[in-house]
Amino acid sequence: MKVLIVGGVAGGASTAARLRRNSEAANIIIFEKGKDISYANCGIPYYIGDVITSRKKLVLVSKEYFKRQLNIEVRVESEVTAINRKRKTITVKNLATNAVYEESYTQLVLSPGASPIRPALPGIDDPRIFTLRNLSDMDAVKTYIQKQKPKKAAVIGAGFIGLEIAENLHKLELEVSIIELARQVMNVFDYEMATFIHQHLRTQHTELFLNDGVLKFEDLNGSLRVVLQSGRSITADLVILALGIKPESGLAKRAGLTLGIHGGIKVNDYLQTNDPSIYALGDAAEITDTVSGDNLLIPLANSANKQGRIIADNICGAKSTYKGTPGTIIAKVFDLTVAMTGNNEKQLKAKNRLFNKVYLSPAHCAEYYPDASELKLKLLYEEKTGLILGAQIIGEQGVDKRIDVIAAMLQNRRTVFDLAELELAYAPPYSSAKDPVNLAGMMAINQMQGKNRVVPWEELPKLKKENALFLDIRTKQEFRRDHIPGAVNIPFSEIRARLGEIPKDRTVILYCYQGKTVYFTLRILLQHGFTSVASLAGSYTLYKSVHAEQEHTGIFENKNE
Repeated sequence: MKVLIVGGVAGGASTAARLRRNSEAANIIIFEKGKDISYANCGIPYYIGDVITSRKKLVLVSKEYFKRQLNIEVRVESEVTAINRKRKTITVKNLATNAVYEESYTQLVLSPGASPIRPALPGIDDPRIFTLRNLSDMDAVKTYIQKQKPKKAAVIGAGFIGLEIAENLHKLELEVSIIELARQVMNVFDYEMATFIHQHLRTQHTELFLNDGVLKFEDLNGSLRVVLQSGRSITADLVILALGIKPESGLAKRAGLTLGIHGGIKVNDYLQTNDPSIYALGDAAEITDTVSGDNLLIPLANSANKQGRIIADNICGAKSTYKGTPGTIIAKVFDLTVAMTGNNEKQLKAKNRLFNKVYLSPAHCAEYYPDASELKLKLLYEEKTGLILGAQIIGEQGVDKRIDVIAAMLQNRRTVFDLAELELAYAPPYSSAKDPVNLAGMMAINQMQGKNRVVPWEELPKLKKENALFLDIRTKQEFRRDHIPGAVNIPFSEIRARLGEIPKDRTVILYCYQGKTVYFTLRILLQHGFTSVASLAGSYTLYKSVHAEQEHTGIFENKNE
């Protein structure tokens, strides 16, 4: 058995290692276009920002290790340019010598990864403009910073990589401007949740341009001028393009392998292409989304590792299937941790899925414990069954364990009822007796059982037109500081004594700061004959974030023209 693997890093390297554990007799060769076979590309921004100080730590396994420990041949700087399926051979170009040769296979594994998007804009080839995908890209940026000592940086694109590199350039004391074409950062989050990230970026002395793309790049007296589609412009000494990635599926397409609707390589449950002797995985393959059942491109290193294990087992005669992914992701954005799993609201609406949602802002540990910090949690669930469909969490602490719990429940098709009943570890430094995960489930159950009618934040303008009464039940001091325009203030402690001041012929929308006391107030009113009462989703915390200024520009002298 001779297995050729195109591409290393997470997918290709994990396939090769598992193959060797399964079969000592297999002839295994890995072909990698770059110079490194297995490296931690997720650590690249942190090496640039000097958080990780040793480059060696990013090189997980060398080609010498593969040969010495696993008896696997690795050929770096070797680009596979063609697949001849009839002859079962690949064509390889040695990038160091330009020699071209063929190699035969019994099974072929495609793990070519993805390439960064680099649009054909005027001035895009300026040497001060970089993309970040591999260690060579990282080295180029690191060397440029060390030699040229730039003072201003522009990051184009505000996805995970964009925000991570923005933070790390900021650590190096560069003035950082982030430019995003969409109206929000991190499009995998729903808009209202992304606004919490916007507000945090405002506190970090970084610029944020939204709803604006790059028109062109120009040289301006030795600096690089980034001209935006709106007519605004900024100057920079360094530009990082973080516009996303596209699957490297050209090799597969030229070989006649079927591609999916998103341009990735189409595979079955066994991760086989339409040619049974050719498998595909990682960033280049379209895999199944756990919630929707659709094929999607979900470029995650942990998914690629699992897929490599499955392919290796199947090559050796097993019938192992890949059951899909909920797309669980997490990232550090300055002092915040942001994470999500499953589908977001935008995806569910696109599929016409009937769903409901809850928002909560609990402390990550017991509220009375020192340094308790607030989480922002959104849970999406199926309206009729309570099936968990997705979650988004933002906070300074405790985000990772909550998203992992919900992701595990989602993958196992559990409901909000299961979420409410979970017995989780509790001690004041780590959680409350009712963990935020439990609370999210309980709030969803109350909604399903009709005990707590919630109105979405998007409906606020409509409710105002319908003459709804917004009742602020916070303290008088909190109300005086800020509130929803037109709202009436009756503190929660005075509600029972002042029921006569609340009209029964108008819809009453309750809100406090986080939503904790709203449910108590709603139950009081319903039991005193009020029939049209609801709570505002996310309460004042969400309202304030959504209605704040989202952009943050003009903070650097001579930055805007």
